[in-house]
Amino acid sequence: MDTYHSLKLLQLELKQEKYSLTSVVKYYLNQIKVQKHLNVFLDVYETEALAKAEELQKKLKAGKPLGKLFGLVIGIKDVLVQENYKVRAASKILEGFESQFTGTAVQRLLDEDAIIIGSQNCDEFAMGSSNENSAFGPTLNAADNSKVAGGSSGASAVAVQAGLCMASLGTDTGGSVRQPAAFCGVVGLKPTYSRISRYGLIAFASSFDCIGILSKNIEDNALILEVIAGHDEFDSTVSSEKVPAYAENLQLDKKLKIAFVKETLESEALQPEIKEATLSKLEWLKSQGHQVEEVTFLYLDYLLPTYYILTTAEASSNLSRFDGVRYGYRASEVQDVESMYKLSRTQGFGEEVKRRIMLGTFVLSADYFDDYYTKAQKVRRIIRDETSAVFAEYNFIIMPTTPTTAFSLGTKRDNPAEMYLEDVFTVQANVVGSPAISIPNGKDKQNLPIGLQIMADSFKERELYAFADYLMKS
Repeated sequence: MDTYHSLKLLQLELKQEKYSLTSVVKYYLNQIKVQKHLNVFLDVYETEALAKAEELQKKLKAGKPLGKLFGLVIGIKDVLVQENYKVRAASKILEGFESQFTGTAVQRLLDEDAIIIGSQNCDEFAMGSSNENSAFGPTLNAADNSKVAGGSSGASAVAVQAGLCMASLGTDTGGSVRQPAAFCGVVGLKPTYSRISRYGLIAFASSFDCIGILSKNIEDNALILEVIAGHDEFDSTVSSEKVPAYAENLQLDKKLKIAFVKETLESEALQPEIKEATLSKLEWLKSQGHQVEEVTFLYLDYLLPTYYILTTAEASSNLSRFDGVRYGYRASEVQDVESMYKLSRTQGFGEEVKRRIMLGTFVLSADYFDDYYTKAQKVRRIIRDETSAVFAEYNFIIMPTTPTTAFSLGTKRDNPAEMYLEDVFTVQANVVGSPAISIPNGKDKQNLPIGLQIMADSFKERELYAFADYLMKS
């Protein structure tokens, strides 16, 4: 069978009985085995996926109503929980743990007849930009196995890139869907904060975390968001804003006013081919009659410090629950309760997670709380207001998704500051809560994918999808 790039086409051909849904699932299961060296899946739900395919095939044959995502073979990042399935957040600290419930987003996939094929590798507790921080080893980029996949949802991006499933659910705290999407040449959406329920998402930084979607095309991405977004009684932070029919409204019906941030394109860290590809797209938009203007964002240098102060503080608080007492990994050579806590957390957490917990504990300490945490919250508000001012005049903000294409494995792992700079263009959307999407924008001289990022105002996903689809088809 073909590697499907469109759920609509797959559904049509299944209804025409060109082949069975079981054969589709077997195809993807075989691809996972053939490309096992990429280290994408931590668990493959082979038996369950085939049983679900058989059940849905009977449903189709009987003429019963089918869900919106009928036949969609999808993977989920290993920070999203499903009842009676292992979830580890790619960490030793959750060794042997099985979830007691299913998260809202995952349940909504199942309710609309999607087939979950397995859980996908990631940076430990979603902390990283290369997928090298996993306790289960790095995921390799399918375009070049010597390159990183991006992170933290690197395996979720590679799964789509390599044709191991049709789509993936990842998470995006500071760019963790968009950055790997750019590195792997796929579509990656971070929705408005609160657009999707976080119930069933293992928390890293609660005021930043978003469940995101990776896919080959815009239409599938839009349809998945349509299914999983919306009010949820289990999450007090989720929005009750109406969920539009995103996939049915992908037509761009007006000329747009588009901003690009001057400082992003003048950055010395920006790879020349990415700059050229971005400018080329901006020039094309001008040629199509859209108004494209340069804007200056005065607070670009404050984005990463604000993000890392606040997210490490929230991580320090959220990860305190992983203590070796109630579930997960517990050190064996303990002498008392204190040593059990210390050794379990020391042995169970990886280096990057421990680094961020310690940084977060420091900024929350009594002596430094006002100097760091309180100031960062004030700067976050200023950045949000400044971004809102741009959206008051423009429909979208365009910038590169990443400063470089996928870098070689091991080159930045020992330099956290350099690794953190990978998020320089993506964190703004998380700091302010706006939706943003990365779409493919050509390749560099090494034939590695380049990503283009588009940001929109809060709850403007319908317009964002339409514009992104327009650009992808240009």
